[in-house]
Amino acid sequence: MRLISDSDPSAPNTYADTRGVPARDERVPRASLLSLATAVPEHVLVQSEVATQMHRFFADIFANSETMGGIFASTGIRQRYAARPLDWYLEPRGWPERTAVYMETGCALFVEVARRALDGAGCTAADVDTIVFISTSGIATPSIDAVVHERMGFRPDVERVPVFGLGCAGGVTGLAVAARLAQARPGSTVLMVTVELSTLAFRLDRPDKANLISTALFGDGAAACVLRTGEEGIALVEGAGEHLWPDTLGIMGWSIDPVGFGVVLVPDVPSFAATNLKPAVTNILGRIGLTLEDIGRFVCHPGGTKVVAAIERSFGLDQGSLDHERGVLAEFGNMSAPTVLFIFERVIADGLPERATLVSMGPGFTASCVSLARAA
Repeated sequence: MRLISDSDPSAPNTYADTRGVPARDERVPRASLLSLATAVPEHVLVQSEVATQMHRFFADIFANSETMGGIFASTGIRQRYAARPLDWYLEPRGWPERTAVYMETGCALFVEVARRALDGAGCTAADVDTIVFISTSGIATPSIDAVVHERMGFRPDVERVPVFGLGCAGGVTGLAVAARLAQARPGSTVLMVTVELSTLAFRLDRPDKANLISTALFGDGAAACVLRTGEEGIALVEGAGEHLWPDTLGIMGWSIDPVGFGVVLVPDVPSFAATNLKPAVTNILGRIGLTLEDIGRFVCHPGGTKVVAAIERSFGLDQGSLDHERGVLAEFGNMSAPTVLFIFERVIADGLPERATLVSMGPGFTASCVSLARAA
């Protein structure tokens, strides 16, 4: 979405133009983050119990690979939440069963987290003008935001923006899309919801390292935000941007076959992040009119403990600086898109710095950023 005219490069706007026009203009009201809520399903996967079962099912892989032996212990994850108990994942499952769980648990999580976010903003579902729904771990048409429409109490004229394919970058990109839509219609209420049930991609029929790594990392969760322009709220969205690296389509994503999704994941994501993330984020911030030194706290999606350490190296942060990233990873695992918002919730509870920037990487291979200034 462009908020600046090609014929008038001095026109005020709040977001970075794709060609690098500075984004911040104090004369234009910014979208405000009014609330943030999170939710998880009821079932808990204890990491040591998952590891025991995986060693039983995939004994040959662990016996023949030194690097795989300690994969579950090295993730930094103690437990995760899942749509179903562990035993459910230890039976062969196909698309119909996976999709049924995606719909049942996904709808329940959407309703729970959306209501929490609306309550936090002092709104009702009838106040919502636009819904941005982000999910990449299941397929449903109509999308979940339409399925829960009546249960939630949304108006018949609410506008729906379902987005698929963003993966781990979805929480940040979804927040950016919601902020742009809120700014485009001052006074309108935008609800952004992301629900991911990545555990449904676990495959007993895929005895490969990528499948086991994802089984060691992924959990399920949901997050929601309410945004509106012209109010103070928690923070003001200053700008956002993305960077897609050429020739990187094979780094991360899903393969699709008759059984379900299969994870595509190369092992060198941490080294890629350590080398490439800082220049990309620097460029994104520059298009917003900011520098790295302007940022009080980077809030980063933790793909895993090695990725967190790589991000710290990339930005020159002290080891351990991304403490909430490690804390969320330990308690919830990698929930894909919602994860960074779980972390941001903790950062807010600790007291926002003057400026925070959310950073995620996802399929594409893409970096996505949103910068927020603490409300006065």
